[in-house]
Amino acid sequence: MATLAELLQEHTDAPGPVVAHLQRLVAGWGMLSDLCFADLLLFVPVRNSPDFVVVGQVRPTTSQTLHPDDLVGHVIGVDEQTIVSRAWRVGAVVEDEVRVTARSERARLVCIPVRHQGSLVGIMTRESALSVRRRPGVLERVYVEVFDRLARMIARGEYPFPVDETFISETPRVGDGVLVLDESARVDFASPNGVNALHRLGMYSGIDGIRLDEAGIHQSAVPLAYQTRLPTVEEVGEGDTVVIVRCIPLLDGSDVTGSLVLVRDVSDLRRRDRLLLSKDAAIREVHHRVKNNLQTISSLLRIQYRRMPHGEARHALEESERRVRSIAVVHEILSRDTTDAVDFNDIVPPLARMTEDMGGRDRPVHIACHGEAGRLEASVATPLAVVLNELLQNAAEHARPLGDPGDDSGHSPIEVSVDMHRDGKALSIRVHDNGIGFPEGFSAEGSSSLGLSIVNGLVCSQLSGTITMFNQGGAVVEITVPVDHQSDDFVSI
Repeated sequence: MATLAELLQEHTDAPGPVVAHLQRLVAGWGMLSDLCFADLLLFVPVRNSPDFVVVGQVRPTTSQTLHPDDLVGHVIGVDEQTIVSRAWRVGAVVEDEVRVTARSERARLVCIPVRHQGSLVGIMTRESALSVRRRPGVLERVYVEVFDRLARMIARGEYPFPVDETFISETPRVGDGVLVLDESARVDFASPNGVNALHRLGMYSGIDGIRLDEAGIHQSAVPLAYQTRLPTVEEVGEGDTVVIVRCIPLLDGSDVTGSLVLVRDVSDLRRRDRLLLSKDAAIREVHHRVKNNLQTISSLLRIQYRRMPHGEARHALEESERRVRSIAVVHEILSRDTTDAVDFNDIVPPLARMTEDMGGRDRPVHIACHGEAGRLEASVATPLAVVLNELLQNAAEHARPLGDPGDDSGHSPIEVSVDMHRDGKALSIRVHDNGIGFPEGFSAEGSSSLGLSIVNGLVCSQLSGTITMFNQGGAVVEITVPVDHQSDDFVSI
């Protein structure tokens, strides 16, 4: 479905300020729909045509909709919407016309002109079912009266306000609680849910005719809205209770004739947020301690292999120490993040430095990293870090034997490139060195190398990926792993 801006660009020549004005209207008109218990549609004239196009639609949460199907994008002829055409011609509110909807229901239409800086830019229709069964109650009458005041502001170009309001998920709606204040900020009406929210703030006395600050509710949203003639939002707290207060001034020209105050008790949401913050802190602390423990194990292994004579046993302990350190790198990054995911590009440089440090003067190793791997779940990043560490270590050790006859100096650096590419569903990592390449007939499955066995097991079995090895001006290893779903937790091999 096209956006409002795209529809306006396709069907009209509306300038940027008009587009922004209509976007602000549509962004917050769920409140208008709830106040009038009706569907709202926004029409704009099609360029060089007598037709109109529907660029906005909202359904009420306080009543049943008359339009279960989406009408946005539909071009309506003059014959289909004569009331809209008449409202556009006269530039005034047109009401009390009854028509039959697509579901053969009789509906009452009210057309409200939408103005911006004095110019007519659209028509908003209020479409509601005919109410013939009962007389509306006090709450319904007050809500509709407030809507009518806001509708007059729309017709004069005073609403929506010339500022972009920040609508968060906790923004109060009409069903959460409503207060209607007069021109002196005294309460004219309070809905039952609005009274309940004030009770949570410790106000149990009568509320009619008093100011919120007189009742002991200290907030700045209402006086600020009256002073600036702009909507304001504030969180008011009393102990463990948190209530969001949104004040919308009701204007008549330059005068503030009252305000609509929406309130919502978000105490449970804030309590949940605090619990989540505590949980995130605990998780980060766990990763920090795991990292410290792994570094301790790495240090013990390093001390052990340094005390051993050169040989297979020392080499095995040295490799184990590097594998433990590669896992510790992941937990170190996780201990700094609030999620269970890491940017794999933050993991690659420490692994590259570990390999370059291993080379030393006798076997210098230069590693260049390219591409973006993006964020990965820890259950994917941890085994992938071990895999990349093994591939880099193998390149450093076996790309070119020390004193290779093709190397006159014996100290020519080993160049290794790491290229990463992510297409949204899979991550590909290519490790390419400038060494002698793989022997004839070499395969990972037939190799007796523990490192390659670890790589093959992690990539194919745990990460459900693929691994390819071939020669191309040196040894090339390409691994591809799916990253569009969460893998199982990392387990040792």
